[in-house]
Order: sequence, then structure tokens, then C-alpha cells
Amino acid sequence: MGLKQFKPITPGMRQLVRPDFSEITKSKPERSLLRPLRKHGGRNRQGRLTVRHRGGGHKRMFRVIDFKRRDKAGVPGVVHSIEYDPNRSARIALIHYRDGDKRYILWPVGVKVGDPIMSGSSAEIRAGNAMSLRSMPLGTVVHNIELQPGRGAQMVRSAGGSAQVMAREERYTQLRLPSGEIRRVLSENYATIGQVGNSEHAATSIGKAGRNRWLGKRPEVRGKVMNPRDHPHGGGEGRNPIGLRYAKTKWGKPALGVKTRRNKETNRFIVRRRRIGYGQVR
Repeated sequence: MGLKQFKPITPGMRQLVRPDFSEITKSKPERSLLRPLRKHGGRNRQGRLTVRHRGGGHKRMFRVIDFKRRDKAGVPGVVHSIEYDPNRSARIALIHYRDGDKRYILWPVGVKVGDPIMSGSSAEIRAGNAMSLRSMPLGTVVHNIELQPGRGAQMVRSAGGSAQVMAREERYTQLRLPSGEIRRVLSENYATIGQVGNSEHAATSIGKAGRNRWLGKRPEVRGKVMNPRDHPHGGGEGRNPIGLRYAKTKWGKPALGVKTRRNKETNRFIVRRRRIGYGQVR
């Protein structure tokens, strides 16, 4: 697990920094856990473009990940392999359980092939094991956290992510999230111990534009180089400022420092908000 730099033989390799994939132990995925993945190009069911700059990219299959870990409580398993997943920044680990079942989980840092894996209240406090937050001591580093019991993990799932158990009060456990936000979560929710692997992902350099096209990312164009009919920042002769009171999106809405949080029902679970740029708190 590390980064690899290349000799500048071509312009695309001059800035290229990519993982060395030394942690990968198996190249072909488990066929029983593969599902077809259809591309949508950023369009919804009505065919309208709802997410820009998406399209193309290499064909891939979806790996079914066990984000719940509840139905395997008390069943011992063993890490069979560590694999690459083209659908996420984290690596995945294939678990062979004693009852013959096979599952993919997110690969935590420090877990190796042959290590035991278990979930439930009887599991040990070690990386890769999953249990309810009430069973974890304070200060434990966790990832793959549920927001509702039994729904499956929704928080802290990307490469290098980790949260920390800070305090416990009645039915809730306080977690410090990677953003710095401190949030209350039900203590009966499941989480996985440890930090998500592939922590060097943020230090990679794409090297060339074509590599982004392989990932299904289409080019972005700055608003100030467009025509006035295409963007509020457009128009003018030569290079010039946007000439507005504030930066706007393509549709005329505020683009910088605007609050995007809509779900006010869950504000009561936030103990300390994360801080963002321009001196605002989201």
C-alpha cells in the first residue's frame, strides 16, 4: 500500500502519481457477488440531465458490499482476499464465513489475508469487526456507520475515512466525523472498527485529462469563458472579472458559501457543526 511515481517519458506520465496496488491479493472478483451496472450519463428516469460532466468511461461490474453486517452476527469468518473495486475509492475484502457464505466488506487498515472477522456483541475490539456503538470503548476509531438501525452503513465509507467515538449519553453516542463535525448517533447502530484502507488516495495525481475520461468524468468549462446567454459569468472582451455581486451558478443561484443543508429535522443530532470557507458554518 503506497504511491508510485513514473519517469517523465510522456507528458501524461510527468505528473502521474498512482497507487502501487501492493495490497491487492486477487485480480478477478467473486462471480457470485457481481451485478451488472448500467450507465446513465447523469440523467434521471425522465432522461433529463441532473448531474453534469458525467458520461463514457470504462465498462464495469458492480460488487455487492455488505454494509449491514447484522445478519452475520456471531458467525466467524476469515479474510480470503483484498481486491480492487472500480466503483469506489476504498479497497474491498472478500470474507469467507464458516457457514459457507461469501461477502464483500470495506477493507480496513491493518487487516490481512487470513485474519479472523466477526460481527456482533461477542466480537473482539479489533480492526474489521463490526458491532453496535454501545459495545465500543470511548476513543475507538470506526468507519462504515449506520444512521438508522438495520438500514446499513451510510457514513464514513470513502478511502482513508475514520470517525472517533467521543462520548456516550443515554441512547446516543457522540462521534467526531472526518469533517470535524460532532454528531449524535443511536448507540444501537452498527459500525466497523478501524480506518478505511487506501488512505493515500487523496495524494494521487491523475496525470492527464484522458485518465478522467476513463473514469466517466467529462470536461468542465468555466463560466467566464462562455457567452452571456450560456452563463451569468460570460461575456466581455478578453479576460475580465465576473462583474457580479457574487459568484453564480449556470442557473443564477449563489455558488460560493451558500448553505445547502435542507434536512432541519436532524439538526438536533449535530453537537458541533463543521466549518467551511468564507467564515461560514454550514
